[in-house]
Amino acid sequence: MKRRYTMGSFLAGAAAARAGDEMSGPALLLVGYAVGGSATEASALLAGITVSAAVGGPLLGALLDRSPRPGRLLARALALYGTGLVLILLSLGRLPLELTVLIAVFTGLLGPALSGGWTAQLPRVVPRERMPRANALDAMTFSLASLVGPALAGALAHLLGAPAAVVASAALIAFALPAAWTLPMGRDRDRDKTPSAASLTADLAAGIRAITRTRPLARATLASVVSCTGLGMLITCTPLLGERAFGSAAEGTLLLTCTAVSALAANAVLARRPRTIAPDTIIWSSTLLLAVALVLSATGHPVLVVAAALTAGVGEGPQLAALLAVRHRESPERLRSQVFTTGASLKITGFALGAAVAGPLATHSLPTALLTAAGVQLVAALSFHVFRAGSC
Repeated sequence: MKRRYTMGSFLAGAAAARAGDEMSGPALLLVGYAVGGSATEASALLAGITVSAAVGGPLLGALLDRSPRPGRLLARALALYGTGLVLILLSLGRLPLELTVLIAVFTGLLGPALSGGWTAQLPRVVPRERMPRANALDAMTFSLASLVGPALAGALAHLLGAPAAVVASAALIAFALPAAWTLPMGRDRDRDKTPSAASLTADLAAGIRAITRTRPLARATLASVVSCTGLGMLITCTPLLGERAFGSAAEGTLLLTCTAVSALAANAVLARRPRTIAPDTIIWSSTLLLAVALVLSATGHPVLVVAAALTAGVGEGPQLAALLAVRHRESPERLRSQVFTTGASLKITGFALGAAVAGPLATHSLPTALLTAAGVQLVAALSFHVFRAGSC
């Protein structure tokens, strides 16, 4: 008798893959600096593996939607991503930096598989009536990964060297392969809705239309991307914030830990009562909480900075869970994976833009950078309500 796929398998695979992904960024930074001896080389590797996600997300999602066995395609994408990390490690210092960065760019094309690509398969695992709680649990794996991944990368780099952190991140992703490979097949009625002769270009266009023309999906996507831009600014500012508030830039990483713990706790509460607040309400109200957190952090007072980190987690964690819930609710079945991976790509792009803008601003004035990020969160809330007003 065929063994039934469980929610536990789904969550274990998602947590392992996402922890490996969260490890990979800090690990590449550390190994780039250790091998190349230059912060420029380290940042080039991170930029390379991040920037291409915007291109890879929609394409990967379209391929997942067209596949009769999306779990196996997802497993192959994870395997290639982990292999790419190992190839980056092996080529660093042996090949010209430009070629190593090119490997990172190609690896980054598959990055959305670890986030949106995985979450899009959730309706294949649980029935519709259990989706709200399952969605909140899935969102918790992101918070758990953001808590465990960077800390594990730093600990391994300290004990065994930076290359060990890269190998461990690839190993965690490999650990998730069985859970991805054995995901349930697509339902027959779902596959029948997708014309076999339809071109990949047509599918990509349909996915973009689904995001831009479905008003609840469009406003949730826009608000989350703008909000993620503000989060990118906040994270870029954390080393300077740690130095100003606590006398050490390293303390900034502890602030991120506080935020991750708070996000995990908030989503744990949400998982127990998933229908208490509508997801649409959570999305716009969470941006206001993030704005408050950024204003508190701009004071530079140690107690208020810690309070800001905890408040940011209460906003960030439920916002992600609510965004995933809206995507599950509004996405057409035959375009579900593409909606999720495209949304993930857009958020990664917003985050990168925020990080790029915050660097020069924070160098000039840290409070100005943090208050600007707070303003970005207010713009996120406003953009959500502008879409809502337009629907009346």
